[in-house]
Amino acid sequence: MIQSETLELLEWHRLCQHLATFAATKLGATAARHLKIPDSQIQSEQLLEQTKEVYQLESRLTTGLSFEGIQDIGDSLERAERSGVLAGEELLAIATTLAGARNLRRVIDNQEDLPILTDLVADLRTYPELEQEIHRCIDERAQVTDRASQKLGEIRTDLRRVRSQITQKLQNILQAKSGAVQEQLITQRGDRFVIPVKAPQKDAIPGIVHDTSTSGATLYVEPNSVVPLGNQLRQIIRREQAEEEAIRRALTELVAAVKPDLERLLAIATTLDLATARSRYSYWLGANPPRFIQREDNEIITLRNLRHPLLVWQQQHEQGQPVVPVDLLINPLIRVVTITGPNTGGKTVTLKTLGLAALMAKVGLFVPAREPVEIPWFDKVLADIGDEQSLQQSLSTFSGHIRRISRILEALGTGDLGLGTGEKEIPNPQSPLPLIPRGGPEFPNPQSLVLLDEVGAGTDPVEGSALAIALLQYLANHAQLTIATTHFGELKALKYEDDRFENASVEFDESTLSPTYRLLWGIPGRSNALTIALRLGLKPEVVEQAKTQVGEATDEVNQVIAGLEAQRRRQETKAAEAQSLLQQAERLYKQVSAKAASLEERESSLRASQEIAVQQAIAQAKGEIAQVIRRLQKGTPTAQEAQQATNALNQIGQQYQPATPAKPKAGFMPKVGDRVRIPKLGQIADVITAPDEDGELSVRFGLMKMNVKLEDVESLDGQKAEPVVKPKPVPTAVTPPPQSAPEIRTSQNTIDLRGKRVADAEYILDKAISEATGPVWIIHGYGTGKLRQGVHAFLQQHSRVNNYEPAEQADGGSGVTVAHIK
Repeated sequence: MIQSETLELLEWHRLCQHLATFAATKLGATAARHLKIPDSQIQSEQLLEQTKEVYQLESRLTTGLSFEGIQDIGDSLERAERSGVLAGEELLAIATTLAGARNLRRVIDNQEDLPILTDLVADLRTYPELEQEIHRCIDERAQVTDRASQKLGEIRTDLRRVRSQITQKLQNILQAKSGAVQEQLITQRGDRFVIPVKAPQKDAIPGIVHDTSTSGATLYVEPNSVVPLGNQLRQIIRREQAEEEAIRRALTELVAAVKPDLERLLAIATTLDLATARSRYSYWLGANPPRFIQREDNEIITLRNLRHPLLVWQQQHEQGQPVVPVDLLINPLIRVVTITGPNTGGKTVTLKTLGLAALMAKVGLFVPAREPVEIPWFDKVLADIGDEQSLQQSLSTFSGHIRRISRILEALGTGDLGLGTGEKEIPNPQSPLPLIPRGGPEFPNPQSLVLLDEVGAGTDPVEGSALAIALLQYLANHAQLTIATTHFGELKALKYEDDRFENASVEFDESTLSPTYRLLWGIPGRSNALTIALRLGLKPEVVEQAKTQVGEATDEVNQVIAGLEAQRRRQETKAAEAQSLLQQAERLYKQVSAKAASLEERESSLRASQEIAVQQAIAQAKGEIAQVIRRLQKGTPTAQEAQQATNALNQIGQQYQPATPAKPKAGFMPKVGDRVRIPKLGQIADVITAPDEDGELSVRFGLMKMNVKLEDVESLDGQKAEPVVKPKPVPTAVTPPPQSAPEIRTSQNTIDLRGKRVADAEYILDKAISEATGPVWIIHGYGTGKLRQGVHAFLQQHSRVNNYEPAEQADGGSGVTVAHIK
């Protein structure tokens, strides 16, 4: 019972009415208006998942989820099961419902990542054969068609023949007795065909009078010659009606045979419509999906910019005032929050907003708050919210509060859900309420949310405050969370006696003498009565006298509270400025990132086009080189032909090799202690040894020491070093004859030793030299120079090596050695 009272106090029925306007079917709207609140967190989470998936599905579809054709066929199914005969309209509604449900299933099955909805429609049976049979027998006007049975077709043929005969005879009579008829018209009275005859001349057309005009001047007569045909027509009509009923009865029996499946189809369609209504209502509210938290895991209730859904509706549809959101951030240790402040400041609205948010999360609706939305699953939401405009004052007000609070405490103590049936609910042992243990049996119902408005009001202030303190302390032990509004100053001190209590207040603007409807946390509300009275024109001496009655201690407390409020406003101003700066920085970051991405894309495009041009040039060069090689391979090359081939290759190289940029004028020679730049590494290093005869010098940058070539360094102002003139090594054997073929580097005569140790490199070198038939290009890199020295030493003593020398600059320079094989 207290639960139904709470729903009434929170105006839950109004929210359900708003939700029903987003339903697409009559069944969905009815279900929304009588929305059932789940009894377990698992059910709430399933409803939330349905809402999320429909929200996701509708964002993909251009026209949203369609429920066209789905109707309320529940009464028709009941009558079919009881051997009744369904009318054509009812059968047609069943057929369109089957088609609409099939369309829903098809739309859901065609989407991915919708496990809840897919599972919901997995067992949906839509009986296309039943739908086809209904459409074969019932037309769009809900009439039985001629093709429904052969017998009905024959009956209707006879019917048309007899009607034609009657019409023909009546036409002949109208022409023959034109002076006796009121007008040339054939009409019907009941199922009999008649003609209008003038009353004075009724004997001119003998027959049966079936009706008379209002004035009595016209008689509607069925001529005697037509009566036998009329009787025959009536018999045929009776036969037609009997056959139509037999056809509809057969269709009804087909429906009755699959009634359980059709009822499940109707339930699934209603579930989908209700989930769609929740999704669309949540989207309209600008709400976000909640996450149920466990306060035992030190999770904080987080509801930022929480708005009252009914006030949002009022603002949008009834030109109401803008909705002022509230922030609710409640520490997991807090069990009771007392809200103080002036009347009409928004305290009661805050209670109702939190209560509705908890209920919305339970039924699968999103909560109108900023992400993240984190709230516990409350198994009961219990409220005592008084309406001063509808309740009498003094004893009646106090009595009403106490009776309702007594029911709240009884529900907390007994676990009575109070669903509004007026009878005691018997718990179902198969579905026990989920309880989160906290402190053992001391907390029989730790998951309840209790909302108390003006606790302890309506009686003597001293006794009322004492009762309020005792009640809140009791609720701190028996409820998950209690939010109470009060005017009693004594309740503000509970925070400093018990860590489970917290203070909050509604802000009041003294300059305008009006509330701002903002909720301030950690600061108790202060009395503004004297300030308001002075601003409204009450004599100052009266106000001063009142202050002396209040006492200095109270005045000092109000001053402290005022100072805290001013400090809070300054902090909020600074926080707003910081937020503005942060947003500006984020905007600049996005702009810079966008420009950087654009430049990278442009660079990639240019690089790709350059690579394509280089590849084309390489392909063309390879083709020309292949032509030169094929000319040489046609016969034994002479010295003159070899020279011509070499010249041709040099021309190809000059044609396709990119022009080497002009080097800065040399003139710099690094000395020990100088700082030089190494462009290849992007580092600035200190020279620790002067260049040797090979043009190498040792440098250090950071903790790394290495040997570099002189041509790889430059001064800090960009000057290149003077090259060291070094004679090439004298060949140890006879130079190759002039008529030898030109040396061409390929992947077969090139070995890469970078990263190898000297011992491993010697093994690879020995194998490559023993198999080589021409020069070998050996890539050893720069590094510290040890690998290059080891390679040169090995080549110096190898018997097959004629001589060796650094490669051309285009082939790697001093990082590559060319070994000429004997």
